Amino acid sequence: MERREAAVAVIGAGDFIGAAIAKKFAAEGFTVFVGRRNGEKLAPLVAEIEAAGGCAVGRSLDARKEDDIAAFLHEAETTAPLEVCIFNIGANVNFPLLETTERVFRKVWELACYAGFLTGREAARLMLPRGRGNIFFTGATASLRGGVGYAAFAAAKFGLCAVAQSAARELGPLGIHVAHLIIDAGVDTAWVRERIKEREGEAALANLAPGRLMRPQAVAEAYWQIYQEPPDAWSFEREIRPFAEKW
Repeated sequence: MERREAAVAVIGAGDFIGAAIAKKFAAEGFTVFVGRRNGEKLAPLVAEIEAAGGCAVGRSLDARKEDDIAAFLHEAETTAPLEVCIFNIGANVNFPLLETTERVFRKVWELACYAGFLTGREAARLMLPRGRGNIFFTGATASLRGGVGYAAFAAAKFGLCAVAQSAARELGPLGIHVAHLIIDAGVDTAWVRERIKEREGEAALANLAPGRLMRPQAVAEAYWQIYQEPPDAWSFEREIRPFAEKW
């Protein structure tokens, strides 16, 4: 592995998509900083990356607190120039409208939209003096349409898309590539599999049709492809889904 003098920060480095992104960029030689609320849960991911010859640093953070985000990204920047920042917090919840409390709506917005704004702003502050960098945001089906029971989640994801779009228009001419990756599918995670079992039963889970779920590694590969885009052909928004997904 050829080590690069550059850092990648992943905000919302969960056990599936976030972990896959971290492993992909670490395998490409970047020093990877991974952050999540319970930082102790990052120990297996950091150990796996290091065992494969990569370099990773795990930290606890609350992405809704600007001091936490600023400190996390500053630490990455002081280790190596921050080349890529990926905001990957989900906050996917489903509640009927009348059961969506004020607290739930606000918390989902804070996690999936406000935290994205803080992340993008702080990453831009570090990247702009160099005139280069990449800020990527993870979107979802809810970024495109509000489904039944997803008022809070869709509002947050629509808002995150707007933040990303405004940032892309402002920062692109200054050398910063801002992109919004929409995952229009269920991703193969423990949480998604449990939901399938609850709704459809054990048999359905045991006999999932090919193309029903997206692998976390496929999401990581999509981000890597976006990162490699040349400046004269940057994309802002990309949708990805398994071949069998109805849309």
